[in-house]
Amino acid sequence: MKLNLVLCTLFLASSNLYAGDIKGKIKDAQTGEEIIGASVIVKEDPSKGTVTGLDGSFNLTVNRPKYTLVCSYVGYKKYEIEIGSKDSEVIIPMKSDDVLLESVTVVATNPGRTEAGARSIERAAMNVVNVMSAKAIELSPDITVANVIQRMSGVTVERNSSGEGQYAILRGMDKRYNYTLVNGVKIPSPDNKNRFVPLDIFPSEMLDRLEVTKSLTANMEGDGIGGAVNLIMKDAPTERQFTANISTGYNAMYFDRDFQSFNHGAIVKKSPYEAMGMPEDNRVTMDNFKTDNLRMKWQKPLPDLTAGLSYGDRFFDNKLGVMLAGSFLNTYRGKESNLYYQPGTSHNGIEYRNYSSQQTRIGAHAKLDYHINPHHKLTWYNGYMDMREAEVKDAHDDQEGSVRMMWEHQYIINSTLKGEHAFLDDDALRLNWSAVLSKAYSETPDRAEIFMQGSHLQNTDSATRRWEHNSDKDKAGYIDLMYKLKLDGGSVFDFSIGGMYRDKKRDSFFNEYTFDSATGLGDLQYKGDDWNNYDEILFTPRTYGNISDPLNYDATEKIGAAYGMVKYTWNKWELIAGVRMEHTNQGYVLKFPTDNADPEGNQKYTDVLPSFHAKYNVHRNANLRFSYARSINRPSFFEIVPYTIINEDYKEKGNPDLLHTVADNIDLRYEFFPKSSEQFMVGLFYKKLKNPIEYGLINEGQDTYYKPMNFGNAKNLGVEVDIMKYFNWFGIKANYTYTHSKITTDKRIMDGSEVKSIRQSRPLFGQAAHVANLSLLFKSTKYGWEGQIAGSYTGKRLSDISNWYEDDIWEKGYAQLDASVEKSFKNGIAIFAKASNLLNMPVLRYIHSSSRTENVDSERTSGNVIERKEWHGQSFMLGVRYKL
Repeated sequence: MKLNLVLCTLFLASSNLYAGDIKGKIKDAQTGEEIIGASVIVKEDPSKGTVTGLDGSFNLTVNRPKYTLVCSYVGYKKYEIEIGSKDSEVIIPMKSDDVLLESVTVVATNPGRTEAGARSIERAAMNVVNVMSAKAIELSPDITVANVIQRMSGVTVERNSSGEGQYAILRGMDKRYNYTLVNGVKIPSPDNKNRFVPLDIFPSEMLDRLEVTKSLTANMEGDGIGGAVNLIMKDAPTERQFTANISTGYNAMYFDRDFQSFNHGAIVKKSPYEAMGMPEDNRVTMDNFKTDNLRMKWQKPLPDLTAGLSYGDRFFDNKLGVMLAGSFLNTYRGKESNLYYQPGTSHNGIEYRNYSSQQTRIGAHAKLDYHINPHHKLTWYNGYMDMREAEVKDAHDDQEGSVRMMWEHQYIINSTLKGEHAFLDDDALRLNWSAVLSKAYSETPDRAEIFMQGSHLQNTDSATRRWEHNSDKDKAGYIDLMYKLKLDGGSVFDFSIGGMYRDKKRDSFFNEYTFDSATGLGDLQYKGDDWNNYDEILFTPRTYGNISDPLNYDATEKIGAAYGMVKYTWNKWELIAGVRMEHTNQGYVLKFPTDNADPEGNQKYTDVLPSFHAKYNVHRNANLRFSYARSINRPSFFEIVPYTIINEDYKEKGNPDLLHTVADNIDLRYEFFPKSSEQFMVGLFYKKLKNPIEYGLINEGQDTYYKPMNFGNAKNLGVEVDIMKYFNWFGIKANYTYTHSKITTDKRIMDGSEVKSIRQSRPLFGQAAHVANLSLLFKSTKYGWEGQIAGSYTGKRLSDISNWYEDDIWEKGYAQLDASVEKSFKNGIAIFAKASNLLNMPVLRYIHSSSRTENVDSERTSGNVIERKEWHGQSFMLGVRYKL
């Protein structure tokens, strides 16, 4: 017995003698990028193995004096390494499995699909850029680009009436100061008023990466004071790829109330005036209108549904790359809003508004690339993004009520043919060109609003029905010629010249009709007695509709640009100096001129936009950047048209005398990339704006108008901090932006019975002083689990501007919490869940307490008058994804 015990002890001791912990990291042999999810097994004992974590690291305990590790990962060649008893930590380089056929080398470029790829793009860029990878987008709780982009440093979003993100605000600069690119090419907007593109029309799953450029170089279009958002769509892979996903979900708002919908399928797309052939005598009767579309339903909505497919491959000896992708989203969203007080309007107590919105998005794109030979490449991209929204707004206070039924259809089509050509030895001379055709379209046919007085229909001004549609067509060409000159000593000059030309044509149509009760003044139509649904109400249209409104216009914009730029690289320095010149010719013609509006208008101006960028490699994986660039912002077509329209809350009015904005922008940023997937950035920015364009509540006579104005010059400055750190199974992403802006304008103030002018300083419209995002990431590659908890905070910001002193409307600070989790299996299937707006905090708008509001009988917060509160509800989604 004693002998057996001694032998057992000796055996265990000898085993422990050979037992050892081995730590390691697996990296891309060429780029140094840590490889996440790579398999590591012991060749002599295949039951022992692990996978690399978020930082590319692994840990193993092996009871052998010597053994062989076998490392494998999709797209890389297998790698074997012998480990001895003295080894405790190893770095394993893996080479990508590139394809070389018929003198055409097809390699995985750096599309930024991974976090390490995104960091590499940021590090190599000459200007200030933030990148979100496809992997980060996939894991985020968001399904549209507009919601995804709010996670990025210095970015907030403006939400639509359903509470979904719609437009990006970069560094406190309103959406108008940014532009949107698809694969580096500017696209037109389907918006019926402005030139900025609604980002909620793009499904996030169709992207390879999302780039936000915050400082412009001379080869970029100059109308991005805040910056540029570039959507890089999925590109052809180096080997066959197929993905599919489907998910469903629900919005918690409809646990407690019904979803309101109407028969939008019965809408007649053409207004009566259009249907009659646009005659000179455009009188109408009720026979010219259908009422089937006014029938309302109150019921629980169906579950949300989202689905996507993508296929990529290479053909003809890998010369031809093909990527096809499609996406479908059908979601039910809404909003509950309580309005307590609005300047210039009156309510009978609190006005309660319920919004019900069904949003359907369809996205499709085809991207082809053909490598003629190693020096010449053609790319052809075709994309179609379509969004349809059916919305009901049901509002009432103690005495009055209204219901609005609106169906809106928007789409964007883009076709871009690009050529990349290289000549001379070492490809020293390069020529890139692009030819672009784009169209954006929007229609809102038969937007109906019905007005109630208590429980009966208003006798006069009982309803309005409005038809609107517009299109924006672009033809554009870009050309860039580049020459690289290498000098003795290792320094390099890169010379670039180029230009672009865009011919934009926009048309806008507006036709509105007003209805009275068909029963006359003496006989009221009561709900429940005379009618139960809105298609049963008897209306009488006024004889003539509003067709002479200035919203009926044709507009053109011709922009020509040329630039010259030189880049100098020497030792640790990269310097770029350039100048861009842009000429703008923008004008409109009213289709139906009126006595009080100019029938034609035109603006012409030329801007010279210098820029300078410097990057210094402070130490390994760290850069110090300085950027200066001048940029502009042009008025939208709609803003310089002398229109007047009654909108949801206020009357709106155009401004033909509106001037374009010119800004000088300075950036300073230190960036450190400890590992290929990690970063630490801190940056300062400063902007000086001449004639910024903002919307304000302007009093003209007895009316208050919401109008675009040049209120005065402004300054905008701030600091950004961006941190990304990964451990083996845990990661953290955090960013914080402080922004301070100042503009001083004339305001009105009452001095007794006299109105006087007074100067007041305030922040720029839409700018929040404090913006922060924090995401906690969890990943167990071995068991196939990964998840994210994402929190965001947007501080107090200016929501609407008044021309009265201390009468601006502010939005209180807002916090949001979202989460997502995914379980993947070895067969390529993954199950995922997403939850958004878990806190369901109300959006609260208020007016500072002042002499103008001291007698206002309304709910207050900290003594300030609450203008409104809004809730959007939590959203939940469960789905499955397959990758081959």
